[in-house]
Amino acid sequence: MGRRARWGRDARGRSAWSRGRLVAALAALVAWLIVFHGTVPDLPGRPASLLEALLPWLGLTVPVLVVAALGRRSAVALLAALLPAAAWAGHFGDRLLPASAGPYDLTVVQHNVSDENADPAGTARSLTAAGAELIALEEVTPAALPAYRAALAERYPHHAVRGTVGLWSVYPLSDVRAPDIRPPGVGAGWRRALRATATTPHGELAVYVAHLPSVRLTARRGFDCVRRDASAELLGAALAAERLDRVILLGDLNGTVDERGLAPLTARLDTARSRPAFSWPASAPLARIDQVLARRSEVTHVWTLPRTGSDHLPVAARLRH
Repeated sequence: MGRRARWGRDARGRSAWSRGRLVAALAALVAWLIVFHGTVPDLPGRPASLLEALLPWLGLTVPVLVVAALGRRSAVALLAALLPAAAWAGHFGDRLLPASAGPYDLTVVQHNVSDENADPAGTARSLTAAGAELIALEEVTPAALPAYRAALAERYPHHAVRGTVGLWSVYPLSDVRAPDIRPPGVGAGWRRALRATATTPHGELAVYVAHLPSVRLTARRGFDCVRRDASAELLGAALAAERLDRVILLGDLNGTVDERGLAPLTARLDTARSRPAFSWPASAPLARIDQVLARRSEVTHVWTLPRTGSDHLPVAARLRH
């Protein structure tokens, strides 16, 4: 009887189905944000872009909402808490499934090695453990480049470097060039993209390596991703003009695949719906901003490699042509 009374009418005469409406409304709002985040207007300060960057973490609101519903002894709020749970499972649940053990044709590694990396040779050696055919690096400084070349030369006889990005390959590389992805106001010395043709046993493959501008969260400007988004537009235009059918983009895109600012890329290329593989920051990863995207090839599995001397974790991926 005591339990029944606690879930019965309260002192104000409200039943379990009439109280807790605020908690229920909050649950519905969270579910709407997960499913329809693209409809949220990106007001000054870019709050919608910030929301999309943190979208997977909205799942943490579900246990909070359940506890609030139980505290209010509200049946309607408890049922409403199922809405964000279902929305999150529908959007991200498949990323928690076990990795596919199916066939694959190519393994790649993507890593922002950090321009402050004190052990570039050790970093390079650790990346080879994945057995990848292609390794893409960002923030390769002129001082560290000889160490990367020496450590990767035996396994990867073909490589190309443009500015601070580089590509090492077991396959021959040709038609190497540097797409101009400089956002407005950035000088000509800023070179953070390259494109190369890799001649693989499955045919020619266009490989892009890119490092988009960083984003900042400040009190004055909010989520400042203007330069990154402008750079993504330019890179998207280069991808749209690519003559080869099969394309892979490896890069530190400084954004997640849910962010609207990367739509010029994600609208043209696909990624794996697999484990989150959060890559940044390396000390306590909160998001995967290091991406492997492809066209006419399926990214079947993405995972992170052990930490190096960088503030990013390396990301590896398998692809099937």
